[in-house]
Amino acid sequence: MREAACMTAEDENKKGVVTRRALLVGLGVAGGAGAMYAAMGVLGLAPDNQARGYAPPQRSDFSLRGRAAAKVVILGAGVAGLATAYELGKAGYDCTVLEARDRIGGRSLTIRGGDRLPEMSGETQQAAYGDGVYFNAGPARIAQWMVTLDYCRELGVPIELFVNDNPGAYTYNSGMTAPVRTRTARADAFGYVSELLAKATNEGALDKSLTEGDRERLLDFLSGFGDIGEAYTYQGSTRRGYQTDPGIASGTRLGPVPSVSEVLGYGLGRTVAFPFDYEQAMPMFQPVGGMDAIAHALADAVGRDRITTSTQVTKITNKPDGVEVVHSGGSTTADYCVAALPPHVLARIPGNLDAQVVSALRTPVPLAAGKIGLEYRRRWWETDERIYGGITETDLDITHIWYPSYGFHGTRGLVVGYYNTGPEADSYARLKHAERQRRAVEQGMLIHGEKYRSELLTSVSVAWRMQPHIEGAWVGWPSYEVGFRLLQEPAGRVYFTGDWLTHLVAWQAGAFDSARRVVTKLHERVLKEG
Repeated sequence: MREAACMTAEDENKKGVVTRRALLVGLGVAGGAGAMYAAMGVLGLAPDNQARGYAPPQRSDFSLRGRAAAKVVILGAGVAGLATAYELGKAGYDCTVLEARDRIGGRSLTIRGGDRLPEMSGETQQAAYGDGVYFNAGPARIAQWMVTLDYCRELGVPIELFVNDNPGAYTYNSGMTAPVRTRTARADAFGYVSELLAKATNEGALDKSLTEGDRERLLDFLSGFGDIGEAYTYQGSTRRGYQTDPGIASGTRLGPVPSVSEVLGYGLGRTVAFPFDYEQAMPMFQPVGGMDAIAHALADAVGRDRITTSTQVTKITNKPDGVEVVHSGGSTTADYCVAALPPHVLARIPGNLDAQVVSALRTPVPLAAGKIGLEYRRRWWETDERIYGGITETDLDITHIWYPSYGFHGTRGLVVGYYNTGPEADSYARLKHAERQRRAVEQGMLIHGEKYRSELLTSVSVAWRMQPHIEGAWVGWPSYEVGFRLLQEPAGRVYFTGDWLTHLVAWQAGAFDSARRVVTKLHERVLKEG
């Protein structure tokens, strides 16, 4: 037994014995690790897919089984559709991608000078941004834990930091008489909350919950967290910032400190909590040159000749041996179809999908979001206000003002003048672009003053409800129950994919995760059915 266990593949071959180990070693030498791993799958020796994570299909999956890849038509050239074509292409699938819009990327939309942006209202905007200026009208940031960064690495898309949280930006809520720097608002909020909790602790209000040791440890924590010292009284500190920054002189501190009642009236809960969110925590990243770099890298990898734009699908028919897709350019037949369209759009396309499937597609509710990209003749937020990236938070209907995380110390630059959702976005969507700009600028002036209007060069706004063939920024599921589970499975030979079929709705990572799931399920089916 010991001798047999120590026998090498070379010894086995000399004895005329072809064992599984010898076969795998030979394949590894001849075809590399990929061929050996595929053979392990055929022999049932590879670890379970779920246990080891995602493994893309490979050409060797077919060559080792003596089978051929299938033909697949993919509806939608957004991130989910392009990722599906890219991953299937690794195994030699014959993929055709049909896109109704005149450009790829879907909601991963970056607008530059010369671009046109039509809306369902009939208005079309023409971007007049300067060279090197761009506006990420859709997704604009990537959390470091998201699979999106893995695709940036794999596709060679360079990334840079996205400044998601900047204490030097502003907070402006309706309870304030004037905007304050976010660092100041946080310092005051943390300071007073710490003081109030320390006083409650000292007065015995928490004795039922804390041991004597816990009490001392809590007071020690609050002393540092709120910068209230051993006196446990908030009196302000250098955390609030300075009127005159320190240098040779000690600097002039801000003052006076507002009352606890005034600070509580600011309504700072959302502002203070924002950077704590798992999806929003720094550091975050963005592709260099615009978010659409990811979609374009995918398209290059898939092959531009496989992607047809300005082609609207008008009918989807499941057949026993394939799928027929009728579209504005004719019709396309394939062995399988992957639908990467928004569910509410897909539900309106005629065909023979089961009524339960169509009902499930109608279940998620399309939601509104809007943005405006304001280009300025100079980067006054850097030179005048020392703001380098980050976000100003407000409870105005503009909701956020974003400062660019690229082009530092350049001449011109672009500020996102609003990024709103829900009712606020719906109200802006009903306006023409000129009125959206006027409204956004008037509110921005409450924070930044007259230069917010006088330095403005040009702008483009997007209302995602008004975007043809998309009609919403993302969707909301009433519950992740029957409809969500049903659409995870194919309807005959039609599969569904998109961020809307994940718990990462509105993130490109959701689109990638969903695409990987569909690719795995479709590939397993093709290998099984032959």
